[in-house]
Amino acid sequence: MPSEALPGDDPFGREPAGILRQPKAVWATAGASVVAFMGIGLVDPILPSIAKGLEATPSQVSLLFTSYFLITAVAMLVTGFVSSRIGGRRTLLAGLALVVVFAGLSGTSSSVAELVGFRAGWGLGNALFVSTALAVIVGAAAGGSSAAILLYESALGLGMACGPLLGALLGDASWRYPFFGTAALMAIGFLCITAFLKEQPRPARRTSLLDPLRALGHGGLASVAASAFFYNYAFFTILAFTPFVLDMTPYRSGAVFFAWGLLLAVFSVLVAPRLQKRFGSLRVLGTSLVLLAADLLVLGYGGHTAAIVCTVVSGALIGMNNTVYTELALGVSDAPRPVASAGYNFVRWFAAAAAPYLAPKIEEWSDVHAPFVVAAVAAVLGAVVVWIRRSALTHEARELEPKHATEDGVGVFAG
Repeated sequence: MPSEALPGDDPFGREPAGILRQPKAVWATAGASVVAFMGIGLVDPILPSIAKGLEATPSQVSLLFTSYFLITAVAMLVTGFVSSRIGGRRTLLAGLALVVVFAGLSGTSSSVAELVGFRAGWGLGNALFVSTALAVIVGAAAGGSSAAILLYESALGLGMACGPLLGALLGDASWRYPFFGTAALMAIGFLCITAFLKEQPRPARRTSLLDPLRALGHGGLASVAASAFFYNYAFFTILAFTPFVLDMTPYRSGAVFFAWGLLLAVFSVLVAPRLQKRFGSLRVLGTSLVLLAADLLVLGYGGHTAAIVCTVVSGALIGMNNTVYTELALGVSDAPRPVASAGYNFVRWFAAAAAPYLAPKIEEWSDVHAPFVVAAVAAVLGAVVVWIRRSALTHEARELEPKHATEDGVGVFAG
């Protein structure tokens, strides 16, 4: 790949601005990003309540995740095509508008089928927003890319942590309120971006719909995507199936996943980069995936207390994996980073769509332990792919620093 300046490097030798000294446009986009990421874990604490309120089975309710991420996966082929033609600001606003509409409609659902359909529309809006947000933040931020990336990762972690908490607080009164709350917050984000964010220059080259698929022809990127596919299956088994196993009140379930999200944020932003620098990205990723598999087995076969502890601990492992996979996907090939990100996300989000549906089905076919065994095997397979294909990842194995979401790039969202 061609050489590039590290994020935050200034050719004029100026000192970078602090992460907190950012224009209003950056804060508006980052704030909306927090709410967008909140939408992923929002339904976790209220899944049992939704099942009860709509008289649905766990496998039916889990389709809330499946429809959301299935549309997200397909939309990854479209987001670059759209943003390269209408610009980042309009893409963000279109995504926010869709989330406002479909999150609000979700709260009015009278059946699980309606709710699943509305979540699909929500997934399209969220894909348009979050796949564009990092590029917009980087373009508008002061202090170089490093400050912008840290701000974006912090928004991701905060959103993943606060989503279950908001779901618990509002969902204790009614499972419908978290959807209305999200719609209201995203409407505020829409107004803030309208007021503070100016349109940014469009890319010199427009992205075609097939570019992300062509990018997957690179062996390294295809290997990362395949490994992330198995990892995401394990990840979303925890996120979507564990609430049914814990069988707790919305408040208690929300507290568990809030702690989970805090560890995810801390290990993603603070711990993973240090471990990568010391041990290397591939070693950190392989070890973390194996530890995640062990955690899943204890979660599945341990008692209730063990399940709570393992759910929270998994946040640390997921946070590390998210960071390393992001850097691998954006740096292992010569494809433009928005294109590489889209191809990678297209593959991995199919696993995020499959796991929430298959986990409760596997329980119905066997027992409550089996879904976690399958997820543990998936995590190990992710590590095996990294080990077998390590020669294709040798470009990355040069101890990459966290530098791969730069001026030209769109980030890999939510893990």
